[in-house]
Amino acid sequence: MLERVGVLLSGCGVFDGAEIHEAVITLLALDRAGAKAICMAPNAPQAQVINHLTQEETKETRNVLVESARIARGDIQDLAHVKADQLDALIITGGFGAAKNLSSFAFDGPRGSVHPEVQRLIREMVDQNKPIGAMCIAPAALTMAVDLAPQVTIGKDPDTAAALESMGATHKKCPVHDIVVDNVNRLVTTPAYMLGPGIKDVAEGIEKLVNQVISMISQPR
Repeated sequence: MLERVGVLLSGCGVFDGAEIHEAVITLLALDRAGAKAICMAPNAPQAQVINHLTQEETKETRNVLVESARIARGDIQDLAHVKADQLDALIITGGFGAAKNLSSFAFDGPRGSVHPEVQRLIREMVDQNKPIGAMCIAPAALTMAVDLAPQVTIGKDPDTAAALESMGATHKKCPVHDIVVDNVNRLVTTPAYMLGPGIKDVAEGIEKLVNQVISMISQPR
């Protein structure tokens, strides 16, 4: 059976959307594993638009779904039209978009909120006991979306780890090439570019995450 794995994107570009390296490595790893990637994003305005050359905010307006379509080569769905019944697993890529567009964690910290459609899909996946992977800063949105008291990692940044724990998570320090597996909640997380330093290092952890998520699809629920 061809596993159907949702890939939740948050725009295009590390500072205001999905981290492109993380997203592409995820898609490559899924393809190599023989799984079908189903890309999706909220059809909503970006919280910010950042000039990635200067790293300064601009006065432009951009749409999260339209920008995410750049990474997906146009093969992408409006998140509002995606249900957990259509998926075997879900992976949430990192980048500031996960903390700005999928949630408001970047602006509001632990007291922030999650985009309603993001929260809906994550809750559906949890209710159906389907595995979820999250990388980089995306575990913050995941933790915020459901009251699971999950075990997650963002690497070792103490302030971000403390914020996650204030939302009920147990943070596990983790090197960039490894993953943290929460078997109770069927969650897999990896630090990715929260640690870096290079694309080869990030790729190792993401590939482990993808393979672990796929392996959990066939495990008893």
